[in-house]
Amino acid sequence: MRVAVVSDIHANLHALEAVLAEIEREQPDELWCLGDLVGYGPKPNECCRLVREHATLSLCGNHDLGVLGVIDLADFAGDAGVAARWTRTVLGADERAWLETLAPSAVRDGVELFHASPRDPIWEYVLSDHIAQLGLQATAAPLVLVGHSHIPLSIAWDETTLSGGVAAGGTEVALAGARRLLNPGSVGQPRDGDPRAAWLWLDFDAGEARFRRTPYEIARTQAEFAEAGLPAALSLRLGPGI
Repeated sequence: MRVAVVSDIHANLHALEAVLAEIEREQPDELWCLGDLVGYGPKPNECCRLVREHATLSLCGNHDLGVLGVIDLADFAGDAGVAARWTRTVLGADERAWLETLAPSAVRDGVELFHASPRDPIWEYVLSDHIAQLGLQATAAPLVLVGHSHIPLSIAWDETTLSGGVAAGGTEVALAGARRLLNPGSVGQPRDGDPRAAWLWLDFDAGEARFRRTPYEIARTQAEFAEAGLPAALSLRLGPGI
């Protein structure tokens, strides 16, 4: 089976469209989304509809839950809270109803999926060896997928030694030989210094994973931020990918 994995789209329609076009050329068997379809960006309804149409499985993230009112927006600082409140005012009824059906974690054969981390699927960031190890120890599947941090990661654990770290575009890793925790990075708000949309390709038949990056028209998204009156800082960070 071959699977494309996306995460943290954050209502960035042009990034999502570019990634979906590349994914379509690869013809995967399934598409998995690890959540945060909305928040930050200017096109929440369009992104929800595209993911609903194309994804076999989709999780919800903390921003999705904040917009739905499941999480208090007081937990979102600064610009994130401003964007979430704006998203509440424009999110369509159908899109809201669909987001309400999603959960922050799921299981597939040999894979455990979480928006944030195995220990806290909604909030915990996997950004250190210690947290990655605790997450792997809290799970049993050979492969663990997480999102939330917007930073692509490949961590291997052989029950004694942890290895790996940030995974640049083009990185290839074997899925056999050790348990792995992988983060595909963010489609709509990359934060690893590479502004291209990030996603992950899993080929279970070949036993390998490949970290992918896709360029998109950042200026178009930035113009839509301005048109919506969303905080400029959320738009400007798209250029350097931080």
